[in-house]
Amino acid sequence: MKRLIGLLLVIGIIILGILLINSIKEPILFNNIKAKREIAVIQRLKDIRTAQEVYRDVTGLFAPSFDTLVSVLRTGKVPVISATQDPNNPDDPDAILHDTTYHDAMEVVKSKQLILDSLQYIPYGNGKSFTIFADTIDYQKTKVPVVEVSAKYKDFMGKYADPKYAKTNSNFDPDAVIKFGDRNKPSTSGNWE
Repeated sequence: MKRLIGLLLVIGIIILGILLINSIKEPILFNNIKAKREIAVIQRLKDIRTAQEVYRDVTGLFAPSFDTLVSVLRTGKVPVISATQDPNNPDDPDAILHDTTYHDAMEVVKSKQLILDSLQYIPYGNGKSFTIFADTIDYQKTKVPVVEVSAKYKDFMGKYADPKYAKTNSNFDPDAVIKFGDRNKPSTSGNWE
């Protein structure tokens, strides 16, 4: 009888130890996966922001869709303005000549190492695309272009998008958005910055 009780106690201790290890391991695993996926999504958002800035250099606006963005970046020309002192008027510091040349937007895309074919897809999103918004708004009595590109955490967290994980990380909300830009003001800042 003593041996049976001793054996049951040992089994109980082992089970409790396993439960304790799992309760510690799960939050650590969740936070590691969340950090890894956030880094990938933020990098893709930075790439999209760079692509949007090149698009704006070509058109003066932001792209309202990924199809338009990619199409213009493949075929558009980026103006490059150079300013030089007027050789006919060397004594006048205000006598400046402006010359505009054009370069293929794809040159800039390649120099920034952007991959246009996968730009719209959310990393770890199983084919889901970022939400993109671009328009012009009146801001301080001036028409300005605005852009906002975003993804919800539930779009890239997979099985970890379950609200139960909020207990392991009080800042986690699967419906929270990670984005750059703003629909209501001219900004291309990311909410992770």
